[in-house]
Amino acid sequence: MEFRTRACLVAFGSAIALLCGCAPSERAEQATTRTGASGPDTTVTEELDAPWSIAFHGSTALVSERDSARILEIGTDGTQYEVGVIEDVEPSGEGGLLGIAVREGHLFAYYTTADDNRIERFDLTGQPGNLGLGSGTPILTGLPAATNHNGGRIAFGPDGMLYATVGDAGNRRTAQDRASLGGKILRMTPDGRAPADNPLPESLVYSYGHRNPQGITWAPDGRMLASEFGQNTWDELNLIQPGGNYGWPEVEGIAGRAGFLDPVQQWKPSEASPSGMTTVDGSVYLANLRGERLRRIPLDDLAHSTELLVGEYGRLRDVAVAPDGSLWLLTNNTDGRGDPTDRDDRIVRLGLGT
Repeated sequence: MEFRTRACLVAFGSAIALLCGCAPSERAEQATTRTGASGPDTTVTEELDAPWSIAFHGSTALVSERDSARILEIGTDGTQYEVGVIEDVEPSGEGGLLGIAVREGHLFAYYTTADDNRIERFDLTGQPGNLGLGSGTPILTGLPAATNHNGGRIAFGPDGMLYATVGDAGNRRTAQDRASLGGKILRMTPDGRAPADNPLPESLVYSYGHRNPQGITWAPDGRMLASEFGQNTWDELNLIQPGGNYGWPEVEGIAGRAGFLDPVQQWKPSEASPSGMTTVDGSVYLANLRGERLRRIPLDDLAHSTELLVGEYGRLRDVAVAPDGSLWLLTNNTDGRGDPTDRDDRIVRLGLGT
């Protein structure tokens, strides 16, 4: 596909998912209700290549592609424009160009190089329809990297700080080592420094004992939640407390062991592999890869969830709230583990019922 000169215009369509049924309630798996979405789901754009993250620059959507290392701008009609390519990205396995975030005219990108994972800040230049990437400034380097467990989600919290999820990169012991940045959720200023009120003095570590966290979001009351890939038994939804120890590799899932914080909800990996997440209208929405479903979790009852769009769009990598309040869903079927259709991957604007 070529961009700018011969941009691909989106083919709009709609789908109504009618999913029903009810699963048993068990404490081990928490309580889950299966339901569906109503109203039209509209395709925003198609033919993305292993996309990973959505972020908004004003009203303009930006998307990262893991393997191509491209940042794409999505026009109002679905046209894709290449904003830039991050040259130092070395894609391998689950590594590559991962999470992105935007703040005050800057694009922040979490990506894998030949030596590490890092976060870099780039100037965004130009206007919508002709955005570009200016000079880049690394703000954090030396994060552990591997072909898997790279974490990779970044987002600005309500406190204006930049948060990043970092996987254990296959080295389990680092998750319990508070001197290591592996297996952690980090909190930093926009220039990569440790805030004075972080739980560990002069450290970026905000929480630890994580295996491969890939989603973060905040409730309106300031509560922070994170999604996490487990090993073989349980994937997790965690309520993040400053300085909290979430147990990996000593425990996986709800263990009830002193010194470790249990997840508020857990799922079998075959039904989950939870990745990007967002909060809107009193609920958390959580995209799932292997489970090929979107979960809706009420903020007033974090132990329960509703399953949406099961199998409708395949693997789901990210979900984001657009400036107009709509919910955008990013599929991830072209990353080597999915079963892509002819026009995957895509962004879908959801028409969800209650």
